[in-house]
Amino acid sequence: MKKFSKRIYLDYAASATPNPSSIHLSGVEEKNKLQDARRRVADILGARPGEVIFTSGGTESNNLAIQGVVLAWHKKSKDKILPHIIMTNIEHPSALETGKMLAQRKLAEVSVVPVEAIGIVDPKKIKKAFRPSTVLVSVMYANNEIGTIQPIKEIAREIRHYKKSRAKSLAPSAYPIFHTDAVQAANYLDLNVEKLGVDLLSLSGSKIEGAGRVGVLYKKRIVLLENIFGGGDQEMGLRPGTENLPEILKFSNALQSVQKTKEKETKRLIRLRDYFINKLQHSDILKNVGMFFNGDLENRLPNSVNITIPKIPSDLLVIELSARGIMVSSKSACESSKPGGSYVIKAIHSELDSEIGGLRFSMGQRTTRKNIDYTVKTLSEILTKLKKWYN
Repeated sequence: MKKFSKRIYLDYAASATPNPSSIHLSGVEEKNKLQDARRRVADILGARPGEVIFTSGGTESNNLAIQGVVLAWHKKSKDKILPHIIMTNIEHPSALETGKMLAQRKLAEVSVVPVEAIGIVDPKKIKKAFRPSTVLVSVMYANNEIGTIQPIKEIAREIRHYKKSRAKSLAPSAYPIFHTDAVQAANYLDLNVEKLGVDLLSLSGSKIEGAGRVGVLYKKRIVLLENIFGGGDQEMGLRPGTENLPEILKFSNALQSVQKTKEKETKRLIRLRDYFINKLQHSDILKNVGMFFNGDLENRLPNSVNITIPKIPSDLLVIELSARGIMVSSKSACESSKPGGSYVIKAIHSELDSEIGGLRFSMGQRTTRKNIDYTVKTLSEILTKLKKWYN
């Protein structure tokens, strides 16, 4: 075929720029870039390229995982018994609320397993919640508010043992499927899906420096998922819509970059986190107000510190710190518009007033010791100002 040095683009009805679904030369070139990005992400996950689905973000990935499994069950199963889902009570809203929605619509039954006081679920309690109709276990890898790391490998082991032990079941032998929301884990923890023992894994570019607005759902080849949207057959028929190639390329590049610096940056942040914790523990005014930490101090993300100051609403402290140039949060951004404190903090401290909640400090590449020193000093000054709240 003769090659032309000049190209005339007359496919604006498809998209203003070439997209990977087009079969002309420009579309094929975009398709190759997309597949290269898919391969690079798959390599990091220890997966096959065909097991990587690009989405708009973590929320969509979680919805596709949870709803997709349930809808696939309904499509295939001839039984009238509702499929059963197991979750913990500190899952991200995009997972927890999706489970509740399916239950409200009578598409599934949901068991919510409470975590221990340290913010970590006991795998034996997950095991205890199994039913013959259990089709999905969804437990996040690391919590987005208190930073606790869940025992994913141990839960995977319990699921494997359960599958082997039962002789007969209302569910096919492929169930329960194990899903983990690894959005907060991507920068610091091992993402190898074989080592973790998971069937579905969600990621989001919004938590990775420079990754852009895109998400990923890893889907093990044998897992049955149903498309939750109407539309085209992009992304293996599971995510219709023209792929956002510029953002996908940014995501794959950023995820690769993170792998190269992960070990070094994790060690740096652990030192910084522990320095922060030590400074908080030895602050006289914080001792006086009865400050305590939320979540296990060892089995947690290297960049996460969460505290509660009894009697003072967490939102008030967020505003006071913000006025002094320190940006923190009291709960998940997805819950920020709702009144009251964090449901995650309430899950591990049921005795707390709903307005109190926690104060979430999460660090990153640009966080320094000077930042930490200034934060502790400023927080002490704010507490001195707010004496009337706790005296």
